[in-house]
Amino acid sequence: MESSLSLIFLMISGALGNKWSVKYSKPHLCAVKGSTVVMKFTYTHPTNVTVKNRFWVINPVKGVEATDLRNESGYSGRVEYLGDEQTPFSLRLSDVKKSDEHKYCFRFITTGKGHTGFPGITLRVTDLQLIAPAEVTEGESVILTCKTTCSLTDPTFIWYKNTHDLTTNTFKSNKLHLQRVSSEDAGSYNCAVRGSEHLPSPAQYLSVRCDSDANPPVENYTWFKGRTSVGKGKTFTISKVRFEDSGEYKCMCSNEVGHQNSTSVTLNLLYSPKNISVSISPSGEKVERSSVNLTCSSDSNPPVETYTWFKEKESSPVGSGQSYRALQSGLYYCEVQNKLGSERSAAVSITITEPAHVLHPSSLQNVGLRAKDDTHAALDPAGRKSDDVHHTLAVSHPSPPDDTLTSDYCNVETIRNMMKMSPETADE
Repeated sequence: MESSLSLIFLMISGALGNKWSVKYSKPHLCAVKGSTVVMKFTYTHPTNVTVKNRFWVINPVKGVEATDLRNESGYSGRVEYLGDEQTPFSLRLSDVKKSDEHKYCFRFITTGKGHTGFPGITLRVTDLQLIAPAEVTEGESVILTCKTTCSLTDPTFIWYKNTHDLTTNTFKSNKLHLQRVSSEDAGSYNCAVRGSEHLPSPAQYLSVRCDSDANPPVENYTWFKGRTSVGKGKTFTISKVRFEDSGEYKCMCSNEVGHQNSTSVTLNLLYSPKNISVSISPSGEKVERSSVNLTCSSDSNPPVETYTWFKEKESSPVGSGQSYRALQSGLYYCEVQNKLGSERSAAVSITITEPAHVLHPSSLQNVGLRAKDDTHAALDPAGRKSDDVHHTLAVSHPSPPDDTLTSDYCNVETIRNMMKMSPETADE
């Protein structure tokens, strides 16, 4: 009896040890555009084979040689394989794009054959879109909806009004309810998903219609931005909103008895960085000094969070912060980023050259006026790089009584006389 049980156990173990399989944690994934997604799985293979290579592929076709995802066009720098020889080989894909919507499969090559894990994981990519009514009347209720084109996995939604976080509680629902709205509820709203707060939806402005109690009825509604009249009527509409439209608005209601102003509401238009420019100090593309200061400027709301500096033909950033000190000639540009996006400036070209120097006579080796060899050595710029030669003219002369370099020691006539005394040196 005992031998029979042992035999059955060995047969089961052998069967499992010869199994080829790939099992994915989820057959479908939905990701917010610009976020990072990780695709997980487990796999088995017969114990008598050795895995030679492992990689991920997109849209594999049976019988057709598949290409490693890292070598696919458009995926360079965004693909990372997690794990080692003894652990699973999960795929991390960063900065996901709409064009990444494919079927992803794991493939491994062994000493005997290759195996692709079908059916794979289907990726869908979504933007966030805020759905809201264009306007509501004071006292009404309104629902704002954060819409996606695919189902995110257990998302937590975050809501913003004029860049301020409204999330005092955890929102599992993609809807925000505003009860009995007033003029104070007017503003710019957007939503985001926890973990991808830097990728919010485009802002949507909610306007509250001007309404009042009056007897006799209101005859005129006048809208103001600051102190400037900008419109008439019960509803004021701004078409093709631009960032210049940001500001405080109010309406004035009037009848034959008098008039009354509403409380002000602020239109705070959010936008990614615009009008990026780089200024050079001191000004000019070519400067005679050892370094120049570059300053990056932009229009941005919310404010810029990061400034990053790049030098063309270099793969990594060269600096950060709004200002950067450049020590080398080249083409430089800055990239700025806020919560809504990033933008780069045009490249600026700078050429840095050190100014020519006249050395103080007291700092030079004492050179006799008739010592041609020494004078020649002082005039020779040997030892400097051929592409960065700055001639230093060393003139031997008795030192002045103090450390002040007077005009007598560096005027043109003195130098001319010195060169006449040594024709051979002057030729150099």
